Amino acid sequence: MLTTPPLALYVHLPWCVRKCPYCDFNSHQPRGGPPPFSAYVDALLADLDQDLPLVWGRPVHSVFFGGGTPSLFPASDIDRFLQGAAARLRFAPGLEITLEANPGTAEHGRFEDYRAAGVNRISFGIQSFDDGCLQRLGRIHDSAEADRAVKLAQDAGFDNLNLDLMYALPGQDLAMAAADVERAVALAPAHISHYQLTLEPNTLFAARPPERMPDDDLAWDMQEHCQARLADAGYAQYEVSAYARPGRQCKHNLNYWRFGDYLGIGAGAHGKITLGHEQTILRRWKQRHPTAWLASAGTPAGIGGDDRIAPARRPFEYMLNALRLLEGFRLEHFEACTGLPRAAIARPLAAATARGWLEERDGRILPTALGGRFGNDVIQLFMDEDD
Repeated sequence: MLTTPPLALYVHLPWCVRKCPYCDFNSHQPRGGPPPFSAYVDALLADLDQDLPLVWGRPVHSVFFGGGTPSLFPASDIDRFLQGAAARLRFAPGLEITLEANPGTAEHGRFEDYRAAGVNRISFGIQSFDDGCLQRLGRIHDSAEADRAVKLAQDAGFDNLNLDLMYALPGQDLAMAAADVERAVALAPAHISHYQLTLEPNTLFAARPPERMPDDDLAWDMQEHCQARLADAGYAQYEVSAYARPGRQCKHNLNYWRFGDYLGIGAGAHGKITLGHEQTILRRWKQRHPTAWLASAGTPAGIGGDDRIAPARRPFEYMLNALRLLEGFRLEHFEACTGLPRAAIARPLAAATARGWLEERDGRILPTALGGRFGNDVIQLFMDEDD
């Protein structure tokens, strides 16, 4: 039997000052003036109203404003949305509310206003503290602005900050990657995300690859060195690219990786909802382009699509998330979240164990160090043969 997991709320705010050449997210540069912030909040609440019947009575444990660049939105609009959402949903005690921020959009006084609105976690897209790397990535901020933005947020009372860093950047060597981690650690955030730049399809970098990209061996050296330094600084790795001080793991992302449920509202947002009365799992996504979504939010036309996850595909979708975590998973958790017996994954589990990719320890199935290097191959074992 499917058991209803914890619920989160994802809110997509799609505009950026400028589209980065490596970005494959649903982000858009506004044309002909500033984005329609107030109208967008109205549309978000209409979108939420439409999805509410899927989650009546269930508490929400985290809210995440992603983008795009959510910090473009005035704090008054974030406040109005949160008040409207709290009137419609049960916000659990200790609710984590994250806002993604670009250091190039930080303004004095705004962080205090975000905090007053209820935001209690800021995630900064730093990417690098090297000005040359930032220019090659097309970022709108420099290293001095990154330092200043983090300190402004700390001065405003935020003690739960994440810094996003990328490595294997164009023109980057090992010393430069290490220096980025040192700069991040010196700012003493609660959480650091550290991930490799990849050239995603349908991006400018995919069409015109940048010069002097580090090769695979150098990228691996960067990863190993930076992982060790983060561990020395007290940041424990708990996911493929996530490191945190004790008790400061991102609750919202943990819910994704533990195959939890989430409402997705806003242009292009995706959601996953377990429908216990139907014993099925629904994936729903919204119209992608902000203009089309704004014109149809809260109506059936605003929904880009609905899809029920077939039982045969659930093992793959579960592993796609759970095997990113160093803690792995328990078989009884797999059964509760997928509605399938553990026998459904006995064969691929045995194959992955025989290859040294997974191991059982203290009742949990964990990726080994070797399995961590071949994560995609491990997950492919759980794909339905008909897919």
